[in-house]
Amino acid sequence: MPTDLGTFRVVTFAQSFHWMDRPLVARRVRDMLAPDGAWVHVGANTHQGVADDETLPYPRPPWRQIDDLVASYLGPVRRAGQGWLPAGTPGGEEEIMRQAGFTGPTRIEVAGGTVTERGVDEIVSAVFSLSSSAPHLFAERLPAFEADLRRLLSAATRDGRFAERRRAVAVVIWRP
Repeated sequence: MPTDLGTFRVVTFAQSFHWMDRPLVARRVRDMLAPDGAWVHVGANTHQGVADDETLPYPRPPWRQIDDLVASYLGPVRRAGQGWLPAGTPGGEEEIMRQAGFTGPTRIEVAGGTVTERGVDEIVSAVFSLSSSAPHLFAERLPAFEADLRRLLSAATRDGRFAERRRAVAVVIWRP
């Protein structure tokens, strides 16, 4: 991350900070922020809705079976980028931010709960948007995986539609 990008009032991160050299990025961003600036970290698990007992207009996507299908192609240890995440993504963000000189945080939760409907193509896109099942991980097996995924989804719904209740989105604000 270049140090000469300028001074900013707001810097935002979403589902990315955990992939970086977090202490280095936090220090550099802290130095780039104006005294009244803010680091805004948006946290959301938007590819998958809330599992609840409510009646929905369409079936929920079969996420457990999708995870099993991914594991059958890529193995049981979660993949990410060119590596693996046997223990999941790293934690400790608050300590890293404090060590970099930030204060806070202020937390805001944007309520979920709205029912959203998606088709097979949208669920396939959601699966491929994840670092643990990004297209490059399947290499030459990508066409076979996508065909199997589409068969699984087609068998899980009679009309090609799924429904889920959206998850909440967390916004965490840090100040220099």
